[in-house]
Amino acid sequence: MVVPARCGSSQSELFPRSMCPTIPVDEMHRLVQLALKLDWTELECRAEVIRGSKLKNGAGRPPHLRALLGAMVFRATRYMPYRVLEDQIRYYAPARYLCGLTETDWSPDHNTLHDFIELMGEEGTRLINEYVIKQAVTEKLADPTVLVADMTAQEASIPYPNEMGLMAGFMAAVNAASQKAGQALKEFAQAAQAKFTAAKQKVRGYRLFAKTKEQKDKVMAQMVDIVDGVQAQLAKAVEAVRAKSASLSKYGKVAQAKVLALHETMRTLLPQIRHWLKTGRVATGKIISLHAPELYSIVRGKVGKAVEFGLTWGIRRLRGGYLLATLATSKAKLNDTRFAVSAVDEHIALFGKPPRMYAYDRGGWSAENVAALKKKGVKEVGLAPRGKSPWKVAGAIKAKLVRERAQVEGGIGTLKCTKYGFNRPAARSAKMMGACGQLSVLGFNVNKLVRELAKRRELVLVG
Repeated sequence: MVVPARCGSSQSELFPRSMCPTIPVDEMHRLVQLALKLDWTELECRAEVIRGSKLKNGAGRPPHLRALLGAMVFRATRYMPYRVLEDQIRYYAPARYLCGLTETDWSPDHNTLHDFIELMGEEGTRLINEYVIKQAVTEKLADPTVLVADMTAQEASIPYPNEMGLMAGFMAAVNAASQKAGQALKEFAQAAQAKFTAAKQKVRGYRLFAKTKEQKDKVMAQMVDIVDGVQAQLAKAVEAVRAKSASLSKYGKVAQAKVLALHETMRTLLPQIRHWLKTGRVATGKIISLHAPELYSIVRGKVGKAVEFGLTWGIRRLRGGYLLATLATSKAKLNDTRFAVSAVDEHIALFGKPPRMYAYDRGGWSAENVAALKKKGVKEVGLAPRGKSPWKVAGAIKAKLVRERAQVEGGIGTLKCTKYGFNRPAARSAKMMGACGQLSVLGFNVNKLVRELAKRRELVLVG
């Protein structure tokens, strides 16, 4: 009886199978058509603008801009982790064609891909997206004379921000990072071990045995005192770290920076927790994430989701369905009343003239906004009025603007599907959340562009 081999065929082949298969790339593949339609020289020029504004100098090897821009566009068309992106670019022929790598065996690794997208950030990705929008306008697929706008929330991938959870996370993160952040912080961690242990017991008691509000508040107040004591000890260690420069490894520097950032964040968060215990009200500007303190709560009033935690975005939609996005860097910077006017300002900055027709929901309504938009050159102002105020447009124009305004909700909903990864992106900072948000808008637009160009030519795309 012949025992079959563990793998492969039980009968070996006469000639070894080739490890370099030759497979032609279909010209009608979606990624191939996308590579043929984009002006990569223009994209490289825009990327160089961002690199020049962020890098200290031009030292080092020149980057593979063409390949990295192709990789960024590829990831925009369908969200995937960086290791999967590396694997796709290395072995998937249409992806290599999009990245301009069909004539070489070089391929970027996941660290290079992440670093480039982080370097481009929200600003660089927005520049690339603006180029795609202008190409859609040139191809008569988008009409900049009709503009609608709305706001939406980008949820962060963080746990629900309750006070005990934030304090427990602070104690665990400081204890772990201090062990690798130099001698001064290591000595602090050893001296504060009793407090770290006591904090663990308080968290366990809070989650398992505190059933009433009075019991929970009592345990939380005790936890606040423990964290306050650790903060006092940590402040002395931080002074010692700043007083003398110690030689640390790469990971030691990262750990030290993390401890210092957590210390600064807790200096703001601890008084906010005391304010909540004293008054029962959430403090203004409440920190909801230790590791991304720029995030904030967004009251939405939706059924089943009254509050969302993350960042606010302003979304503009041209007639034809193409989207542009604006990130609010703070909670107070962007709201409906302000964005209803600033959306037109951004439109003028991009296209050189205002839209002829403009629509926004009732959140942007005010007599001042209507007057400001008229002054900027908008002929038909379709802000949905509040109460018994009359519309400023009527008849067919009103019906058209209402119809266009309703369609922006569909675009936002598409951005938030898993294909584009707008909502709850795998980002550990507000900066990378902004990059992921713009990347999802870019993916939406390039997919729409290549699909509509193929439809115009009566081509059937594959892939």
